[in-house]
Amino acid sequence: MARGFYLADATVFDGARVRRRAGVLVEDGRITWVGPNARPPRAASTAREIDARGKTITPGLIDCHVHLNFDGIPNFAAEAAGMDEATAAIKGTANLRRHLAAGVTTVRDLGGLGTCQLASAVEEGTVPGPRVIAVGRALTITGGHGHNIGIAREIDGADDARKGVREQLKAGARGIKVIATGGVLTPGITATFTAMTPEEIGAAVDEAHKWNVGVAAHAIGGPGIAGAVRAGVDSVEHCVQLDAATAKEMAARGTFRGPTLSALLGIADGKDVPSYAKDKAVALVDDARAGHRAALRAHVRHVCSTDAGTPFNPHGNAPNELVRMVEWGMRPLDAMIAATANGAELLRVPDVGRIAPGFVADLILYDADPTRDITAVRRPRTIWKAGVKV
Repeated sequence: MARGFYLADATVFDGARVRRRAGVLVEDGRITWVGPNARPPRAASTAREIDARGKTITPGLIDCHVHLNFDGIPNFAAEAAGMDEATAAIKGTANLRRHLAAGVTTVRDLGGLGTCQLASAVEEGTVPGPRVIAVGRALTITGGHGHNIGIAREIDGADDARKGVREQLKAGARGIKVIATGGVLTPGITATFTAMTPEEIGAAVDEAHKWNVGVAAHAIGGPGIAGAVRAGVDSVEHCVQLDAATAKEMAARGTFRGPTLSALLGIADGKDVPSYAKDKAVALVDDARAGHRAALRAHVRHVCSTDAGTPFNPHGNAPNELVRMVEWGMRPLDAMIAATANGAELLRVPDVGRIAPGFVADLILYDADPTRDITAVRRPRTIWKAGVKV
């Protein structure tokens, strides 16, 4: 009896390069063989064959920045004001399905209510959805960005930053988020001011890395980005006012960049977004384009980060984020690497993001090749998570 399936005669993007006329064997939820379709292994003869001629197989997409509690309505703060644990759980469950339907098989939730428990429910099979790497509550300064929406823990000083990290890890977090600057969606706070001190960010990073978990920094303004990079964060989210010197340092350190173009443009272009947020977003669009160019010139490594849940930025928006990254100057192949292998490396999930023996069979079948035409990611034909068709 066949225990798996064999994808025959396909173009395969394996997370790093493209293979033509290749085959992929999946058994018991994992990839057991990848190679020339003309020479399949003996086990392929007992597996169900799927004819993939003329089609492209990729790893499942990875979105490294989402907020599962939020739905993308125009008024983010108003949505937060009505949030409780039951509402958060309901919204999170529904939003996970939206990611999976778009081919996103792994997400990192960068600040939410009950998201660590939701991650466990997915892992246990209670809730269908992509695997969730949750950070619990983000760390912000007292009165800083995000203090008003119930998904951040206010800290003051290096010792309190360490305590905040320990609290999130105790609650089940698999990553940490620090809010290094102001933000667009918090009223009364400019987006670019430098919030956390070097000592606070450094303590949070040091503590998290002792526990072998990564740190994401929300950073929009130039000095805040530079400070977060020097402190050793693993990724900088938004990373708008990025200059050439800091971009070069990011490349040298291997710091990932999650540009969240969908979030910025959703707020800047969306209707009925509160003026305090819209005005800040509109003022940042040109800086974001310049920062993206600086990052590409310096060969900064990128991940796909949508910030899904912010205004006009629905869950399952990773395909549109990739299209925007390419429209702003990235090669389609590099965008696909960002959304697969790079995301897995950043999130410290070593057995996803690639098509190689031993890896989890998170796969997408497309009619066209997204490494040539990135818009193909908007039209997945078939999606598998751990070898199960979704």
